[in-house]
Parts: sequence; structure tokens; C-alpha cells
Amino acid sequence: MIQQNTNNGSALFNRSWAEYKVGFSDSRGNCWLGNDLLSQLTLTGRYTLRLDLQSRNTSNWYYAEYSTFIVLSESSNYTLHVSGYSGNTGYDAFSRHNGRMFSTFDRDNDRDSSSNCAVTFGGGWWYNSCHWCCMNCYKGLGKYFGFVWVNLPGGRRLQSSRMWLQCK
Repeated sequence: MIQQNTNNGSALFNRSWAEYKVGFSDSRGNCWLGNDLLSQLTLTGRYTLRLDLQSRNTSNWYYAEYSTFIVLSESSNYTLHVSGYSGNTGYDAFSRHNGRMFSTFDRDNDRDSSSNCAVTFGGGWWYNSCHWCCMNCYKGLGKYFGFVWVNLPGGRRLQSSRMWLQCK
């Protein structure tokens, strides 16, 4: 498991670059594997990615799978390469982050030149300008709450999320 957020978007994920690098968890099962290990595992190309998403509005579960999921090393700021979507999420929101570098509140690598998306939405992620989905965010601006998947059939706001590596 790469990530689990079972707390309607938890502030637990508002962590520094150093903490995302090595990973973290809490007693409720919320966790982030760690970007160094994630990079080491995915550079081999032997894994696909599965995301399980629970709608906050309906409590229904949805999934997205990606045949390609690679996270480059820290020297490239953990750049994301993701493609080959299948699933029932209604929209491939994660691929909108393809080619993006990982950002945290203390290391801004997003494409938004006017702000730091990790500060605005609270949590480390592969922000674009800022996000179409974010499983580590917990805050936002008005209707643009951070813990979301855009166009999810049960509503964009999430209650829980999980990210898994699966052997090819």
C-alpha cells in the first residue's frame, strides 16, 4: 500500500518534504509509504497502480487503475509518470498530473507561479495548477475542498482513499 486516508482528508498529510521522503503513518491506518521507496519500487516497471476512492456524498467506492506508474528519484523531485487508465471514476483525473513533480509546503514544485498549492490545499502531492485529484489534501478554497477527485460519479469530495501497487 502506498497511501491510505480514512479520515475525510486528514491534516496528518500536511507534512514536510523530509517526512514524505521516508513515509509516515498513524494508529488509524492512515499512511504514506515514502517517496524514496515508492521511486525504488516503481522504477522497475513491474507494477500497476490502483486507487480506491470513497465518495463523501454517497459512501460508494470507485476505482482507477493505471498500467504505467513510475515515480522518478528525488533528484527529479519525484516526477510522476502515469498512463493507461481504466476504471469507473467517470474521469481520469490522476493523469492530469502526469509529468509533475512532487510538492510540499516547504518545497514548491507546482506550476502555479502565484502560490504554493501544498500550502493552499494542505498536503504533499504531484500538483499541477493546483489539482484535479488529491488524496493527501485536507483543506481548500470554498467549493474547491482539497480531498477530491474531479467528476467522481458520487461527487468530487472524498471520504476515504487508498493507493496500491499491483504486480503486472
